[in-house]
Amino acid sequence: MAVADLADYPWDAVAPYAQKARSHPDGIVDLSIGSPVDPTPAVVADALRAATDAHAYPQTVGTASLRAAIAEWYHRRRGVAGLSPDSILPTVGSKELVALLPLLLGLGPGDIVVHPRAAYPTYEVGARLVGATPVASDDPAEWPEGTRLVWVNSPGNPDGRVLDVDALRAAVTRARELGAVLASDECYAELGWDAPWDREPVPSVLDPRVTAGDLHGILSVYSLSKQSNLAGYRAAFLAGDPAVVARLLTARKHLGLMLPLPVQAAMVAALTDDAHVASQKELYRRRREILRPAVEAAGFRIDASEAGLYLWATEGRDAWESIDRLAGLGILAGPGHFYGVHFPQHIRLSLTATDDRITAAAERLREAGAARHGEDAGTVAPR
Repeated sequence: MAVADLADYPWDAVAPYAQKARSHPDGIVDLSIGSPVDPTPAVVADALRAATDAHAYPQTVGTASLRAAIAEWYHRRRGVAGLSPDSILPTVGSKELVALLPLLLGLGPGDIVVHPRAAYPTYEVGARLVGATPVASDDPAEWPEGTRLVWVNSPGNPDGRVLDVDALRAAVTRARELGAVLASDECYAELGWDAPWDREPVPSVLDPRVTAGDLHGILSVYSLSKQSNLAGYRAAFLAGDPAVVARLLTARKHLGLMLPLPVQAAMVAALTDDAHVASQKELYRRRREILRPAVEAAGFRIDASEAGLYLWATEGRDAWESIDRLAGLGILAGPGHFYGVHFPQHIRLSLTATDDRITAAAERLREAGAARHGEDAGTVAPR
């Protein structure tokens, strides 16, 4: 499949609804895309500024200090000890890795790439770019022969679903039976909300309870865009099977996929400072506690959403109808159609808006819910 054969970028279809939402007297509340709105932490920005004398080419493998910081972060925050430098590789954000991984692994026509049923669309795009066949499935027992790459996503985008240790272990076992690489997209792992993830870490696929110390065929993918407001830095990394990492490193050297040195220095600062991560999580927690009950008051049911940056909601009708209804309230969301064919009645609402915009959205939703309740009450015949 050629790049020219890709479908239109899906978010272009949202433009008319964005225009409608902008016409609201109090302005738009854009909850459609999970792009951070809060400042980059000072500790990170200071590290970037201090490293701007970057006159030499960086190494694709990353600096020793960055790889050490990543290994220590996995130990401290994810319960994964003993990662060696050759099991770690920085990437230019995580989206390019998701899109390019089938290519870098040498996949092509006849190969199968499995991804979640509610899925970030780039998993499918990466498969189609190399002529592989994407298959949406959450059940390892259904993963077909011929599968060479499996994507799992926990916490999930868009649905905020978390895979526990048992689920991850089952995925690893089946992927190994198939001879497939298992890549776990874990970019929202620091943002757990509902029990038990409000009090214990979201497990990584590299967790020793999952792997029993054997990293064969397993990759964990992580991004600092969410936890540290570094979306504009394109700061991410992977860790796992050293043999797979070595293959990816060689290919990435040939392609010139090098993370700028100032960004690497900023990543070290971000990975070694937990205080800003905790502060950012509390901001999102407060916004979630304001937005969630208002969404429910407006007639939506929220599914999963126990972690991550989104509310995955439905009011039992086509998502585009819900998007239009919300646009009339000046609120822009994302339709479930963008995340596969299995959830056409769901929408995704992001927590990445300022406090005042989240509050405005909640007020509009509560008012809409009250009005709808009044209309429903008015249809009941008097006794």
